[in-house]
Amino acid sequence: MADRIAEEKIDEVRQAVDIVEIIGDYVQLKKQGRNYFGLCPFHGENSPSFSVSPDKQIFHCFGCGAGGNVFSFLMDIEGISFQEAAVKLAAKVNIDLDLNLSSVHTERKASKEIQAMLDAHELLRKFYHHLLVNTKEGQHALEYLLERGFTHESIDKFQIGYSLNSWDFVVKFLSKRDYPPEWMEKAGIIIKREKDGTYFDRFRDRIMFPILDRHGNTIAFSGRSLGAGEPKYLNSPETAIFHKSKTLYNFHQAKTSIKKLHQAVLFEGFADVIAADRAGVENGIATMGTALTDDHIAILRQNADTITICYDSDNAGIEAAYRAGNLLTEAGFQLKVAVMPDGLDPDEYIKLYGPEKFQKEVIGASHTWMGFKFLYFRRGKNLNNEGDRLSYIEEIIKEISKLSKAVERDHYLRQLASEFSLSLDALEQQQKQIYFAEKKNAASGHTPVTHKPIIIQKPAKELKPAFHKAERCLIAHMLRSRDVAYKVQELLQGNGFNMDEHQAIFTYLLGFYEDHLESGPSAFLSYIQDENLRRTVADIEMMSINDEVSNQELMDYIKQVLNYKKLLKIKEKEVEQKEAERQNDILKAVALGTEIMQLRKSL
Repeated sequence: MADRIAEEKIDEVRQAVDIVEIIGDYVQLKKQGRNYFGLCPFHGENSPSFSVSPDKQIFHCFGCGAGGNVFSFLMDIEGISFQEAAVKLAAKVNIDLDLNLSSVHTERKASKEIQAMLDAHELLRKFYHHLLVNTKEGQHALEYLLERGFTHESIDKFQIGYSLNSWDFVVKFLSKRDYPPEWMEKAGIIIKREKDGTYFDRFRDRIMFPILDRHGNTIAFSGRSLGAGEPKYLNSPETAIFHKSKTLYNFHQAKTSIKKLHQAVLFEGFADVIAADRAGVENGIATMGTALTDDHIAILRQNADTITICYDSDNAGIEAAYRAGNLLTEAGFQLKVAVMPDGLDPDEYIKLYGPEKFQKEVIGASHTWMGFKFLYFRRGKNLNNEGDRLSYIEEIIKEISKLSKAVERDHYLRQLASEFSLSLDALEQQQKQIYFAEKKNAASGHTPVTHKPIIIQKPAKELKPAFHKAERCLIAHMLRSRDVAYKVQELLQGNGFNMDEHQAIFTYLLGFYEDHLESGPSAFLSYIQDENLRRTVADIEMMSINDEVSNQELMDYIKQVLNYKKLLKIKEKEVEQKEAERQNDILKAVALGTEIMQLRKSL
């Protein structure tokens, strides 16, 4: 077994994997022409500027400049080394790298501790599940779940388990397997007593719901008491591997369905997600007892276009749905809201009315975001009271004014006119007054503060000199043909490119062609070590150029490159000439003038 991956093995992996499939696990991609486009995972944006080329097996973001091949994508998105990325990709396509895996540093700083935390959680997930479904100790917990409507299929799918009614079973269980207790305390699995420094189990006599990250690693637990025990739910604390603000429950399993439907259903808790899954809603996810965060939205934005919010219908649930809805619409999602009837949560509704009714009459009958606002703003108002009625109508007109489409505004104004027997003309007039008043406030800087996601805007491109484009075009053609690369080297007659980064790419490319019989954009990107140069190469690779380059076109580009050097030389000579004239050195000034004329003629 080797400590380094052989070059031919890297080429084998590169040719076997499909960059569109790999990146598609992280970014929702849509085909446009020959390439695929999506929202860049490396910076916030609302319009897709992230492009993946299946022909060239490379990616590039026109917004932030990120670019590379399938190896560098995994390195950037997961923060891993090239070797780790190669191992991960090789596993996907069943290629043996003949590598000594002990030499692969598969984790970052403090890796042993982090890995131990992950391994311990995985071990406990399996153990808790085994206790629930296969032992006498877990029989009462299993019966409790079955009585509450859980099925054996759901218990297995979500790996639900049971923790023993013991103060130190897990402490001993993990210690016997050489898991350091101080690490397990940091992992949130056990707790240290202040009195004597001994440890005890965090979870005792509870139904255990494992929490997995987006890659399927068990990172935390939520334990539900059996019966009236308090607290009802006991959750793992925030740890090095578990961050509530970045974790969506069930995302790992729901991701395939979300990508297929381009839609996710957002629930308040994991009991609702599991119940909905039993009802056939497989694209359900939930936040971990926290409000929706920018990190949650970023994960969803990479995988879905539409979000259906399905929260409880009590006051707290409706308020939470309104807050989440505002954040999601600002992030550019199409939004729906499934309103639960009769003060029920999804789990209770499915038990009472069944899966089919939940799918059709709750999820299938979801309100538009504006339709939900009609319900939201009438809460607590007596619409038979004139004051409440007028206040409600004005609030709704303000919301209608925010709609960008005229058809939508017309639709909802007609709905309002019909409900309250009002003149459509009067409503339209008031809506326009509100719209222009808001616009005036915005122009004068009196706009309300909104919490939109941060979008990194790339500064407008400055006009580049002709030689800059010529050098990029030459590199683009050289990347596609080694013959063109050698021909350009010959035509430059020992001169280099004017841009340092272009010259560096040129030098790398000639070296690459000398060392590799087989070539291609993706292979060359692995050859380049400098990240900034990789980005530039990916950007150049995405340029639209002719498949074939004529000798005349090449000569035109070469002329632009060489002429710039001559222009710089002319400017240098002109400065010298002025200095000679200032010092009354007429002979030198004349000689310099002759040189300048010859250089201009050569242009």
